[in-house]
Amino acid sequence: MSKKFTFIDLFAGIGGFHTAMHGVGGKCVFASEWDKYARISYEENYKDMEPSLFAKDEEGNYLYFNEDVTQAIPEKIPAFDVCCGGFPCQPFSIAGLRRGFEDTRGTLFFNIANIVKQKIDAGTPPKVLFLENVKGLKTHMKGDTLKTILATLEELGYAYNYDVLNAKYFGVPQNRERLFIIAWHKKTVKARVFKFPYGIAPDGSTIYENSKDLSEKVIQTKVSDIFEPEATMDPYYTISDRMWIGHQERKKRNKANGKGFGYSLFTGDSVYCSTISARYWKDGSEILIDQSSKNLNPRRLTPTEAGRLQGYRILGNGWDNPACANNQNYNAENPEFKIVVSRKEAYHQFGNSVAIPVIRRIAKEIVEQLLNS
Repeated sequence: MSKKFTFIDLFAGIGGFHTAMHGVGGKCVFASEWDKYARISYEENYKDMEPSLFAKDEEGNYLYFNEDVTQAIPEKIPAFDVCCGGFPCQPFSIAGLRRGFEDTRGTLFFNIANIVKQKIDAGTPPKVLFLENVKGLKTHMKGDTLKTILATLEELGYAYNYDVLNAKYFGVPQNRERLFIIAWHKKTVKARVFKFPYGIAPDGSTIYENSKDLSEKVIQTKVSDIFEPEATMDPYYTISDRMWIGHQERKKRNKANGKGFGYSLFTGDSVYCSTISARYWKDGSEILIDQSSKNLNPRRLTPTEAGRLQGYRILGNGWDNPACANNQNYNAENPEFKIVVSRKEAYHQFGNSVAIPVIRRIAKEIVEQLLNS
């Protein structure tokens, strides 16, 4: 492994970036997350990995585990090599034609840019910015939102590349597309280009070509890779007759009206399932597991399975297919993630999370292509 580097974790959620960056030699020196339950999960899972991150002052206030990024004082954030942030997609109030830093005021992206700007002014420019967002950012406000972000990066002295990657090509059975922006400081990083990884081959190597037959070249997955043993399945996860009828009726109505879907049903042999979202706890409609062979209504994923779908190594009740416990995502080389919140909050947190295998592979490429260049 190459020399260590430091990073900050903004809009940190439950630490998907932290797990991935730590795995390639990163040390987290500052994190920010406002949701109180996500903060509980984050501290519980990273306090042993990075104890200094949770240091407190004499009054008992966290020094580096910030609660509100809009209140963070950039001067008090330690210098860092990489800024990680899965920031919310918000419109900018673009006055006139000029696009750049000033146009981002009042948005959460501004807080990222402002921290970076302060570090540049202080003579410690961050080498790399590693940003994640929904795929829709590309077309948000007819593309103006993305243009403003990229113009701001240029104004701050960064070259960049961006693309949409799909988690299903990185060894997890989930169709999850996200936009990634990788920017590097032109004066301190010698690289001219950044090549995105588009998937992981069965031998663990990176696939750099986004070809039409990508799905045939990558690690093959099945939804059952994430399953806990059938014998341990609590009947709670099987949806009620009333809910199942409701899902089917809604699907019929939506089809007749030509909009949306009512639910999505998968089997253990499905190659992948839909994107898990933060609303999964409500009714599980985007990912239901077929149990018709047992004459049962479909079931939801368990919180453990929902976390595994994002690449977290959660031991739970074990694996339905014991070999999956030793695959690249869940073997003992990965840190164990513990669920320490309620079922509802766990679903919410995993639905909001990044898919760790995607982040980890991009992180590996950042180290090799940019930090070590």
